Amino acid sequence: MASSSANLEDVPSVDLMTELLRRMKCAPKPNKRLILIGPPGSGKGTQSPIIKEEYCLCHLATGDMLRAAVAAKTPLGIKAKEAMDKGELVSDDLVVGIIDEAMKRPSCEKGFILDGFPRTVTQAEKLDEMLKKQGAKIDKVIDFAIDDAILEERITGRWIHPSSGRTYHTKFAPPKVPGIDDVTGEPLIQRKDDTAAVLKSRLEAFHKQTEPVIDYYNKKGLVAHLHAEKPPKEVTAEVQKVLS
Repeated sequence: MASSSANLEDVPSVDLMTELLRRMKCAPKPNKRLILIGPPGSGKGTQSPIIKEEYCLCHLATGDMLRAAVAAKTPLGIKAKEAMDKGELVSDDLVVGIIDEAMKRPSCEKGFILDGFPRTVTQAEKLDEMLKKQGAKIDKVIDFAIDDAILEERITGRWIHPSSGRTYHTKFAPPKVPGIDDVTGEPLIQRKDDTAAVLKSRLEAFHKQTEPVIDYYNKKGLVAHLHAEKPPKEVTAEVQKVLS
């Protein structure tokens, strides 16, 4: 006990106060375990911080979690690194184990948003098994449904100013001078992933692997389909309606 009070003494008062206020705000919120599913560019990345903040959830992005587990050299992280070093895919069981570990963090007390997992029906089944052992289950799966043609327009029009991270879009938010950053006058670049050819292969993988996951959860009555082609504020309103 002495050591924990000593630890608290080392924490700045502002941080303690912020955490206390967060916990007070979060206490009455209902627990929610959510999965966001949608193709690249469907707006999951825009909506998940809003959902996270509103419902006091933690955001579990499997790629980030794997990197964190490897960096922290957790037993599962060491196994994951061995697979990565051999150029192998990290097994579903390992990823589910890392999600299991992450869910025990205080920030995940009210639940979580899973983004980028499960991508296959097998992964969905393994996730359900793990949650069942904890006496928990997925509450809602949010499907960011959007037409491929709209995605192509969204993604292939994206241009970025590398040093600031400022983003532009040839149609929706064009720079004052094509190909040039408004602030610095430096050239804009297009990410390698933001081309029609890369998008086509990513969408093919999404339709083939991940759409069956939507069917899997649909049979359990857990899926809410959003109109993800709408402007972000309208999508946020749809999300809130689904989760209220």
